Amino acid sequence: MTTAPPSSPARSAARRTTYREVLAEPRFRLLFLTRVVGITAGSLRITTFSVLVFTGTGSALLSAVAFGAGFLPQLFGSLLLGSLADRLPPRALIVGGFVLEGAVAALLALGRLPTAAGLALVALAALTAPVFNGASARLVAHWLRGDAYVLGRSLNTMASSGAQLFGLGLGGVVVEALGPRQALALGAALNLVCAAAVRLRMPRVPVEREDRGDASAGTVRDSLRGSGALLRDRAVRRLLLAQWLPSAFVTGAEGLVVAYTGTRGFPPGSYAILLACLPVGMLLGDLLVGRLLRPLARERLVVPLVALMGAPLIGFATEPDRLLAAALLLCTGCGFAYGLGLQREFLAVLPPHGQGQAFGLLGSGNMTLQGIGPVCFGAVAAATGTGGAMALAGVGTLLTAVWLLSWRHPGHHGDPALLPPAPSAPAGPGAHP
Repeated sequence: MTTAPPSSPARSAARRTTYREVLAEPRFRLLFLTRVVGITAGSLRITTFSVLVFTGTGSALLSAVAFGAGFLPQLFGSLLLGSLADRLPPRALIVGGFVLEGAVAALLALGRLPTAAGLALVALAALTAPVFNGASARLVAHWLRGDAYVLGRSLNTMASSGAQLFGLGLGGVVVEALGPRQALALGAALNLVCAAAVRLRMPRVPVEREDRGDASAGTVRDSLRGSGALLRDRAVRRLLLAQWLPSAFVTGAEGLVVAYTGTRGFPPGSYAILLACLPVGMLLGDLLVGRLLRPLARERLVVPLVALMGAPLIGFATEPDRLLAAALLLCTGCGFAYGLGLQREFLAVLPPHGQGQAFGLLGSGNMTLQGIGPVCFGAVAAATGTGGAMALAGVGTLLTAVWLLSWRHPGHHGDPALLPPAPSAPAGPGAHP
């Protein structure tokens, strides 16, 4: 009886995986579920702490700083501490991340801390987040191969968006029902449950000697050197920018939605409907592109999908009514599926012993630019009006699509021979590829 020959890298690259197959991998499923709960708890903590600061100080500025303290320090954490994601055992890092975030939430809930001390604690959690997130993303790349890796990243992206929205909404409900300190205590408990689940259910993944880096080099020095090496690599730099810039432009437009509904005189609460259209579009786009298209088709659609993100925003120059504005934002959200076409290529160009730091840099850069975008386009809106500024954000996204087209020529979709092949079946809970 003859056995079938192993599939070639090209055939493995072209094979379409399903979300069900990805979730059948028990180790990824554990990471996915704890990530959803952890992001929900983080959003609950950030929102509730912002409410607590406003209640205690009456300052809208300090309340906004309390909200931003959970995001902005992440870039510095990636640059200064990112190498730890590759030098330390990933399970220990992930457990430590959940414990740290739970401890911060517990201290905010139980201690009568000065505002400055509370801000420092929240900033500390944000500073270390890229290390823990990089370790988690590194495990996804370690356990999933080929198209399964792409859909695994897609599931994590959708989970992040959904959990953030749910956490923000849950924060308002819990604060109203229980009070801010009880809401923070709930977030702390959720984080500790995630830490226990990872510690008890996830197999230990040893760190290879090469992954530890130079033991004589300090963490900060090693992290700066690693980040510099990643940014100097032309292929890595291009793919980082390709994932950073479109979302930064769109977030800049998203930050003007509230002002747009106010200047257009839409009914109260319209801004919430318009803001919800973007994540709904993201969910639809990822589901359709991830479920219906083969890997190479997704990679060919990267530029058209980036253009789909930007083109609808240009329509805001005409100051559309509420229904049309909702449709435009929904279409923009669908374009976010372009990221599915970059995942395999990005993984292929990363150095084998710097993946954790690269994933941390990718996430923290995204968070930072998404924080800067609304500020920049808010300043533009003062001169052009909100509709005009949103349209300019669309133009920036389209220019990014043109730049992508300049180096993503028809034959440039990642060399299948360089990409990790898809496994024939998910590995068991205790196996290590």
